[in-house]
Amino acid sequence: MRLHYRSLALGLFCAAIVFLVDQLSKYWILFDFQLPEKGSVAICPGLNFTMVWNHAITFGMFGGAGAAGRIIFSVISLAIVAGLLTWIARTPRLLIAGLAGAITGGAVGNVLDRLRYGAVVDFIHAHAFGWSWYVFNIADAAIVCSVAGLILDSLYRERQHPPRQDADRAVERSAGDK
Repeated sequence: MRLHYRSLALGLFCAAIVFLVDQLSKYWILFDFQLPEKGSVAICPGLNFTMVWNHAITFGMFGGAGAAGRIIFSVISLAIVAGLLTWIARTPRLLIAGLAGAITGGAVGNVLDRLRYGAVVDFIHAHAFGWSWYVFNIADAAIVCSVAGLILDSLYRERQHPPRQDADRAVERSAGDK
């Protein structure tokens, strides 16, 4: 397979930016803002900083897995990162490379938390009109927004370039005639 160096450079750049912003925000929350001692602080209507040590994965799943779970989640996450890096290096599309890079940076940030602290540092708590979302972090936001971007891109490209079933059938028929 051909490597696309511009895609790889952009993907790694996006991964590095997300990773650095995520880790700096967590360092600030833990050691400068000292959120673990405060618990929860209202920032503005609808937004709190609320300290949560997330021992689980997405939406609290597998929270009771303990130390073995932490290692298993980390290994699975790093395997996904390896797959994302391969995708980044092979795609000619810079949008895909950037979005996959942001997912990579977020995943690595959360893995580092899990290995360093035994849990992921979550602190952003959005709420409004009696509704409350899970507490999350910058890495989580980057992952969710990037996955949404990939889905939207896929849907948009599918509408722009619908499957060419008739052309495919014609090619199959002509190949079968030989």
